[in-house]
Amino acid sequence: MGFRVIKTAVATVLSIFIAHMLGISAPLSAGLLAILGVDVTRKRSITTVSSRFFASILGLSLSFVLFYVFGFHIWVLAVYILVGFPLISKANFKEGIVTSSVVVFRVYGGTELSFNIMFTQVMLLLIGLGSAMLVNLIYMPKEEDKLTEIRRNVDGLFADIFSRIACQLRNPAFAWDGKEITQANEMIESGLSTAKRALDNQLISPNEAWTIYFYMRKEQLHRIESMLQLISQVYQKMPQGESAAVLFDQLSHDVTIEIYTGNTEQMLGELEKEYARMELPHSREEFEVRSAILQLLRELSLYLQTSRKSKNAFGHPIVERVVPSE
Repeated sequence: MGFRVIKTAVATVLSIFIAHMLGISAPLSAGLLAILGVDVTRKRSITTVSSRFFASILGLSLSFVLFYVFGFHIWVLAVYILVGFPLISKANFKEGIVTSSVVVFRVYGGTELSFNIMFTQVMLLLIGLGSAMLVNLIYMPKEEDKLTEIRRNVDGLFADIFSRIACQLRNPAFAWDGKEITQANEMIESGLSTAKRALDNQLISPNEAWTIYFYMRKEQLHRIESMLQLISQVYQKMPQGESAAVLFDQLSHDVTIEIYTGNTEQMLGELEKEYARMELPHSREEFEVRSAILQLLRELSLYLQTSRKSKNAFGHPIVERVVPSE
């Protein structure tokens, strides 16, 4: 918001100065139009400035007809609003209603119709909105550092979550409030919002890697929530739970590494083979707990598939040779 205020001030002064240098009457109106034209991203700026300009041209044309036919009466402004606003909205220039109103009210205040009046209003629009667009295109704050920080926070929260899962598998009585889940969700939403804003500022060769990454993390968080439901069914301490806990210990480390090492995936494959060789459960309780752990491992497998994609979104290669964990 601070940068937007600064840009608005620069665009306002610039537009007034240009209008004054060109000898356009009422140069302060160009400053007002510049204030209305400053926006939060480059792409949005182009869209909104275009919408406001064409809405104003449409409003000017309609108002000239109304003032010519009915004269400069206050009730004619009401007619303009009743007819012009729906017309501008239907033409998909809804964002320009306020800007067009400013221009039309200026014409009404002048109580005069001429080519020079129309030319002056168009020039003020070009100078005011053009200055706003120029300032927007020249500078927008970079989001890369903020996105990197958000990613580190998300990865750190995921690491904490996996450590808590490992604790619960080792000790079913372990109490965890799950606040990291809520924090991770809020951080991911913040990352998506920031990534979208950064993408809208890239006019040439936009890079969607950050957006893809945070959408992947959002999908993974849904997987983790499914895992937690399964872990709630592990109500007894069992050797299989300890084996699964080792996986999540490894994952809590791997999640903070930018490249996909495949360590956890290899360990998971070995554990699944070990599961296939195990004797059948001897009691209903053992069956229920082992079944929940097996389903947990399947959810983990799906999580890892998504993880491979998310880390490749940044162009990081998969490490083909897995580094054995110590």
